[in-house]
Amino acid sequence: MNQKPAQHQSYPILYSLRNCPYAMRARIAIFKAKQTVLLRDLVLSNKPTEMLKASPKGTVPVIVLKNGEVIEESLEVMLWALNETDPEDLLHRSNEQMLTEMLTLINDFDSEFKTRLEQYKCAKRYQETNVTECREACEQYIEKLEQRLNQHGFLMSNKESLVDIALLPFIRQFARIERQWYLQSPYPKVRQWLNGYLQSPMFTKVMAKYPLWLDNHEEVLFTAEHKNK
Repeated sequence: MNQKPAQHQSYPILYSLRNCPYAMRARIAIFKAKQTVLLRDLVLSNKPTEMLKASPKGTVPVIVLKNGEVIEESLEVMLWALNETDPEDLLHRSNEQMLTEMLTLINDFDSEFKTRLEQYKCAKRYQETNVTECREACEQYIEKLEQRLNQHGFLMSNKESLVDIALLPFIRQFARIERQWYLQSPYPKVRQWLNGYLQSPMFTKVMAKYPLWLDNHEEVLFTAEHKNK
């Protein structure tokens, strides 16, 4: 987190990119936490000066809190939102050990699976000869999720958790690379889990398309309660 001079604003400001998996999971957590933010959608080829001043690294998501504090990592944005309010107990507060396990699993996917996922996407996009090899490298992680989902309805237990919404955007990407293979792959529980999210009203609302903020500087309220400009 970076500390910036305090400024007056009604809501935290979230700089986001609609299809970026990191920005997506931050929006899901904010939605689940029933927090309200001012959403500023952007494209990476045209980054707002205001965002770059807050976070010079220039990646999304970035959230500027009402006191001027800046959070610029997706997992930290998720934890901020759920530490503010967590009506569905996604952090499993009664079990501190489980939170540690959740953060470890998320880190494994962020640091290891994501690299293999990018290699798989590139191999498919450029029709390279190692597509199957790249997919199999990803499958090692998908198999572990399948094993978890064979034991309970969500990745940590029968109750949804931080892990589910943190990994969701990346498993969605995996499923889209070789769609026909995925639909017949030996991971029925992963498919069921993913479909449950993709077909949910929550996901539809989180993935709603908004005007780009730089086009007209219209302020958009992003919240689970309502949606207006």
